[in-house]
Amino acid sequence: QLQLVESGGGLVKPGGSLRLSCAASGFTVGNYAIGWFRQAPGKERERVSCISSSDGRTNYADSVKDRFTISRDNAKNTVYLQMNSLKPEDTAVYYCAALHTDYYCSGYPPEVYDNWGQGTQVTVSS
Repeated sequence: QLQLVESGGGLVKPGGSLRLSCAASGFTVGNYAIGWFRQAPGKERERVSCISSSDGRTNYADSVKDRFTISRDNAKNTVYLQMNSLKPEDTAVYYCAALHTDYYCSGYPPEVYDNWGQGTQVTVSS
């Protein structure tokens, strides 16, 4: 059974940092595209970043480019999202999701991903 568990969320001041983890079980993260998504109250779920399976290519939303970094540790079967220079508008529930594809991950919307974690809350506030 494929399972994803997010952790690392919390309350942080503007300008601060957090590192989110997405621990996988039941499958190998290196064989799946993994995406990080977020959903703020009253807003649609949006893709923040993704990492492709075959070559590890990454992609970022314009709103987080140069602030967030996605990475993968195959030995720990975990994907991370390092978030720096956090802003109040980054406040949301963050989810990771997996998609079994060898293609570059950037073209896939949230509804295509079929395995999701339960989410972790990130709140950026002074």
